[in-house]
Amino acid sequence: MAMVKVIDVNVGVTAENDRLAEQIRKRNLKNHTFLINMMASPGAGKTTLILKTAETLRKRFTIGVMEADIDAEVDAKKMAEAGLKVMQVHTGGECAMDAAMTGQALDAFDGDALDMIFLENVGNLVCPAEQDTGASLNVEILSIPEGDDKPLKYPLMFEICDVIIVSKIDTRDYFDFDDDAFCERARRLNPDVKIFFLSAKTGDGMDEWIDALSCLAGRVL
Repeated sequence: MAMVKVIDVNVGVTAENDRLAEQIRKRNLKNHTFLINMMASPGAGKTTLILKTAETLRKRFTIGVMEADIDAEVDAKKMAEAGLKVMQVHTGGECAMDAAMTGQALDAFDGDALDMIFLENVGNLVCPAEQDTGASLNVEILSIPEGDDKPLKYPLMFEICDVIIVSKIDTRDYFDFDDDAFCERARRLNPDVKIFFLSAKTGDGMDEWIDALSCLAGRVL
């Protein structure tokens, strides 16, 4: 009987990505750079949250932003207009950043001494969870209008994140979102995850998030 040799390509690809991601973490630790991978669905408020966070933290840290999009430069222009160092990454149809792309974007900052870099990942709750970018911190943003059931539908995203931000709390009056049910579902998947409820629009809850981020970054910088 003829023998068929099977090669699991996915395992090889994943292993290489993990190797590159670990190199990025070591590189950033050596350079005292804190890389934050911001993941969310389109419209959850990633861009606004990054802008509001950077507005406060730029008094203490030099900040850069990687903008990952399949195409366009809309968000990158907003960052540049706000005075932030920004690098636009077009993923060529890929639905998330991987370690190789992240490494290229870091190189493209061309030696800029940055304390903190926000990676605004491509908007969806599936692909970004599957790729290790080498980030120092993985943050998932879920907006109130999206509903409290998302940990049930996209468990991997909530398993791999270090921080969950529930955004747009100023819209509570218009949407049915059960805080306790959400937190229970998220912590069932990830018992140690930190959860913040905030509105970048009104500023409610922003201080707690910014203080926590400053503390986490301070351990590296």
